[in-house]
Amino acid sequence: MCCKGGYFAMKKEFKEGNITITVDYDKCKGAGECVTACPVQIFELVNGKAIAKNIGECIECCACVNACPYTAIEHSSC
Repeated sequence: MCCKGGYFAMKKEFKEGNITITVDYDKCKGAGECVTACPVQIFELVNGKAIAKNIGECIECCACVNACPYTAIEHSSC
């Protein structure tokens, strides 16, 4: 969590090895585009928000970052 403009912004960091995927839960609207775009099924929606699981399976293609219509995903390789 980090402070942003007087309120707390929620960012969730998922990390394994040298790969870090951060989902900004203030921006994530649960569109699920990351779930559909990821060729190795890293993402799923839980309570309307994206979570990244099995980070070790990530092939660093950046499809998740490019697919999110709300720019809620940051990837250490992209």
